[in-house]
Amino acid sequence: MTAALPLISLRSVYRTYRADGVAVTAVRNVSFDIDQGEILAVMGPSGSGKSTLMNMIGLLDLPSEGAIYLEGSNVADLSEDRRSTLRARSIGFVFQSYNLLARHDAIENVALPLVYSGIGRKERLERAAQCLELVGMLHRVHHFPRQLSGGEQQRIAIARALIASPLIVLADEPTGALDSRTGSDILALFAALNQSGQTIVMITHDPSIATRCRRTIRLHDGEVVSDESQVPLAPKRSFAS
Repeated sequence: MTAALPLISLRSVYRTYRADGVAVTAVRNVSFDIDQGEILAVMGPSGSGKSTLMNMIGLLDLPSEGAIYLEGSNVADLSEDRRSTLRARSIGFVFQSYNLLARHDAIENVALPLVYSGIGRKERLERAAQCLELVGMLHRVHHFPRQLSGGEQQRIAIARALIASPLIVLADEPTGALDSRTGSDILALFAALNQSGQTIVMITHDPSIATRCRRTIRLHDGEVVSDESQVPLAPKRSFAS
């Protein structure tokens, strides 16, 4: 029987930028796989290459050397338009700052990724409502970001990341703007989503996030210094409570 391909594979990946005429290598010789259904943390201090790595996994950037494969296909072989389409369909992004549009209510914010996909407004809103229900926010469907707490805004941002049924969700410091109790609720939500089969990668400098994941990859000066599996801590609270 043929083994299943990893969802994402990185092979000897480097990313070098030019800054004031000087070459700066932000990621160097990184190789690892992400399997379908994993929940893992990519950890490291500021400047360790976490964000650069996330941008490449999320198809926002290409490696200077090496290769990144999505379900066996080298993403560098795809046209820019094809990568953009693949990113919209396969990658869900969650950011520390939520990135919600102030003039749109919750359901409109969640439905936004489907606007340019050819899906009609009725279906977009139906799918957005389903995602809001999944994250426990259906009761806030017509509230605007200014009417919501930080934790509520982050749940809506997670619903937006899920609406296209992505292969993987990339969360960049997803609890960084939240207090510890609300952050714990958000981590419980991610754990529940992962238990339902969603692949999740959390980019963080916070060790408490890593304890909720089954695997932790640590970066230092752009290199992987450890890749360890562990039994995740159980959530302290339920996101639905």
